[in-house]
Amino acid sequence: MKRLFLLASFAAVTMISGYSQTSSGDAANGKKLFLRDGCYECHGYGGQGGAAGARIATIGLNAQGLIRYVRAPAGAMPAYTDKVITDKELTDIHAYLQTMPKAKAPKDIPLLNALEKK
Repeated sequence: MKRLFLLASFAAVTMISGYSQTSSGDAANGKKLFLRDGCYECHGYGGQGGAAGARIATIGLNAQGLIRYVRAPAGAMPAYTDKVITDKELTDIHAYLQTMPKAKAPKDIPLLNALEKK
């Protein structure tokens, strides 16, 4: 019973304070930054990835993980210092990325199912 009360209290405070699962980032500003800073050039407008960059839409990293990765990336991505893009800006970009819909499972794509039946 106490646990249920604590969960309900947390939910109420969360709704009142406006906190979201987007790590307190501003998704609208994140979208502007994603375009302004050229993230889309490698990662695509929808974060779907491309020849030069990985898929980053609905990534499993939290905001701090994204910040750590951007500061010291693996692969061909250059490192971005906090002088180039701040932690707050990256948190906003993370919030924007979290608004993107998850990819459909292959079983939910009619064309793939049609090809499989042939």
